[in-house]
Amino acid sequence: MSKRAVLEVIALDVEDAVAAEAGGADRLELVTDMAADGLTPPVATFAGIRAAVGIPLRVMLRLADGFAAGDVGALVRAARELRGAGADEFVLGFLDENGEPDLAALESVLAELDGCRWTFHRAIDRAADRDALRKRLSDLPGLDTYLTAGAVGGVDEGLPTLLAEAGRRGEAGYEPQLLVGGGLRLEHVPGLRGAGVDAFHIGGAARVGGWEGVVSAAAVRTWRSALDAG
Repeated sequence: MSKRAVLEVIALDVEDAVAAEAGGADRLELVTDMAADGLTPPVATFAGIRAAVGIPLRVMLRLADGFAAGDVGALVRAARELRGAGADEFVLGFLDENGEPDLAALESVLAELDGCRWTFHRAIDRAADRDALRKRLSDLPGLDTYLTAGAVGGVDEGLPTLLAEAGRRGEAGYEPQLLVGGGLRLEHVPGLRGAGVDAFHIGGAARVGGWEGVVSAAAVRTWRSALDAG
């Protein structure tokens, strides 16, 4: 029997988080401002969600739209404040103007995280060379997941890349878990599960009425059932 797949759901507030957990989510990604594709939430939001649910939380470290690090000092301060409030898993990823990983920014923030587990998010889908990026980041402490759609345009466009990368699990740079998200639909699940993908990320798909609505436990439960069916 294949192992249970991870279902990660984006949560903006306590109501989202409680519904996601009730529907069978394994983990939450905490963000604010989805108009900017997800920024760092206030510490108070993290604290409220942490008190309301028992599942793991990964907190976004991103202060502005786009994938440049911007003010690294502000990122470090945000990480420090969240760590002080009890956050111990994160989501981040920075590219330079050439689409290369911004190692200096990453290392500055990771020094503050002090070994916490983290996801390199969909910045990988904007990288000049995603294979080279993986290999350059392979020794960074705590990196255990890549969130990716396989392409900027989403899973429909990136499916061949996702299937190819799933087949390379265990190679140098491909040890982290492949977490698929970004235009993900239920009909993608059987093929991805068949290729060995064991982690899935949803945002708008967990809501009734898209981003204007709150997370629906029933919608999350539908995804949980689809993943468990394999």
